[in-house]
Amino acid sequence: MSKIAVYFPGIGYHCDKPLLYYGRSIAKNLGYEISISVSYTYSAQNIRGNEEKMKEAYGTLLSQAEDELADTVWQEYDDVLFVSKSIGTIIAASYAKKHGLISAKHILYTPLAQTFLFEPRNAISFIGTADPWSSMDEIIRLSAANHVPLTVYEGCNHSLECNDTLKNIETLKDVMQKTRNFIVSV
Repeated sequence: MSKIAVYFPGIGYHCDKPLLYYGRSIAKNLGYEISISVSYTYSAQNIRGNEEKMKEAYGTLLSQAEDELADTVWQEYDDVLFVSKSIGTIIAASYAKKHGLISAKHILYTPLAQTFLFEPRNAISFIGTADPWSSMDEIIRLSAANHVPLTVYEGCNHSLECNDTLKNIETLKDVMQKTRNFIVSV
């Protein structure tokens, strides 16, 4: 069985930060030998809460992701895994829908509400109660409406971290255990 994992980072959260770094390591351990870390850039500031800038960022990043993935022949893979963070969750979900990758699995680390406009299937998501980028209640509602299991971490921010390093390590371990369990169960 041929497997591919694609990583869609956030704007300020690249693929070498904990969630994506360890998520990539787990996927590799589970046989996803082919791995693509999408690299995109967006330089505008203060996009949180600004719908126009968010749309612009989305269009720019989706275009860059499409360019990077243009040579990928999805039919060569029996198993497609998209692992994404923040605005990357919107890019991954919209890319999958646009390119007909309805069987792709999605791991959504701190998804934004717009992610659910693209109806990700075969997905799991994670958010913190102190995430300034998302309304936790809205993410809970949208996850339920889309049948996407959601784990909520008390006091954690948009990186699923808080001011207690040991709690952060416990949270990261829990996220990665759930990530692994999801990958092997779907």
